[in-house]
Amino acid sequence: MGLRGSHYPQVLSSAALSCEIPYMGDEEIKLFVEGIAFPDKNFDGVIRIHLSLLEPICEGIPETPIFTDTVMFRVAPWIMTPNTLRPLEVFVCSTKDNYKFLKDMKRLVERSGSKLNICYESMNRGDRWIQDELEFGYIDSPHHSFPVVLDSPRDRELNDFPYHVLLGPDFGYVTRVPHRKDVSSLDSFGNLEVSPPVTVNGKDYPLGRIIIGVAFPTASKGRNMTQVVQDFLWAQTVQEPVALYSDWLEVGHVDEFMSFVPAKDRKGFRLLLASPDAGYKLFKKLQNDGYGEAKLFEDIPDETPISVNEILADKQFEAENNYVQSCIDWNRDVLKKELGLEDEDIIDLPILFKLVDDNDQYRALAYYPDMVNMIVLGKHLGIPKPFGPKVNGTCALEQEMVSLMGGLGLSCTFIDDFASYHKQHGEVHCGSNVRRAPFEFKWWNIEM
Repeated sequence: MGLRGSHYPQVLSSAALSCEIPYMGDEEIKLFVEGIAFPDKNFDGVIRIHLSLLEPICEGIPETPIFTDTVMFRVAPWIMTPNTLRPLEVFVCSTKDNYKFLKDMKRLVERSGSKLNICYESMNRGDRWIQDELEFGYIDSPHHSFPVVLDSPRDRELNDFPYHVLLGPDFGYVTRVPHRKDVSSLDSFGNLEVSPPVTVNGKDYPLGRIIIGVAFPTASKGRNMTQVVQDFLWAQTVQEPVALYSDWLEVGHVDEFMSFVPAKDRKGFRLLLASPDAGYKLFKKLQNDGYGEAKLFEDIPDETPISVNEILADKQFEAENNYVQSCIDWNRDVLKKELGLEDEDIIDLPILFKLVDDNDQYRALAYYPDMVNMIVLGKHLGIPKPFGPKVNGTCALEQEMVSLMGGLGLSCTFIDDFASYHKQHGEVHCGSNVRRAPFEFKWWNIEM
């Protein structure tokens, strides 16, 4: 774009790849460049503009170049924000059956000092899964920075919210449309996370690494995140993605078995992993301590309580959880390798699963509310209330979580999402979304 006075005439575009501008003597000519497309599979984000100052000799004779130069621009990448960054706004949906959930979330958000935004039914049309619909990120340049929302291809009842409510001045929007209309649950953005900054074998990832879930490499009927979204994520380059195996889950999202929380020591965070082994260890200790008859689900209407002894006696259930543990262990090894983690950087949470028949394939669901599927607001954690066995009036699962997180200086708020989310195959993280402050680190300081 060329600037003269207050006018911005377009001088270059995809339809006009070259242009001559008359030399104005001592008058300065300013050129402005607008990026209108993010890096993607067929566009690396780099634009080169060749400039030449030409001297005319006389009519009919070619002009002589006096000076030439090439200017290279790089389109700012879309950047995700991990749980360790400061929360600014929390988004949740209001539905006809989640009043208690909203009440608990309001208290949590107030304690964290964040702002709560409620998407009402007139906009969400009964779709409560706001984490699955969108992912907040941002773009940054030396002169300006603003948030950009990535809209998922799931396109359910919340589909209008990112475009019609969030898009506006200094708030961008981007989406990717699959080549085919058939999308899977893995295209929802509970299956899209990002790690805090890490160093792996001497290579720095100062903006962290994107994490997605896919099918096991040898699976013949596996579900995957649609390729156009994967291509977009890889093309941003500054948060090189890591692919985990999540198709073993009924819903298939990485946020069902992992999360990150801030810590003041080691790498500045801990990776939390769901662990059936940790669950069985806790339940066996309860049994050995004489609490085998303590029951789960005691305070839930229309739910049959079950004792610790009954759970431990069910060998089929134990076999199912051994399978789930093997799937999580696979991902644990990938995360340790790709994020440069040691066992001391990981905390195992006591969570049990069950297998359900999904079109002749057995996939896993959390047996009780999945505590790893939490919302992280600074030092305040919003955790699904597990309704576990009670010891002296206190839920043993809650007590274990408080002990594990308290050592990191984090506070736990247990949110009742059993009827409104857990029974519909989701939890607190699935039903919320957080816009966070951008990194202080500037992406253009990364060696590319």
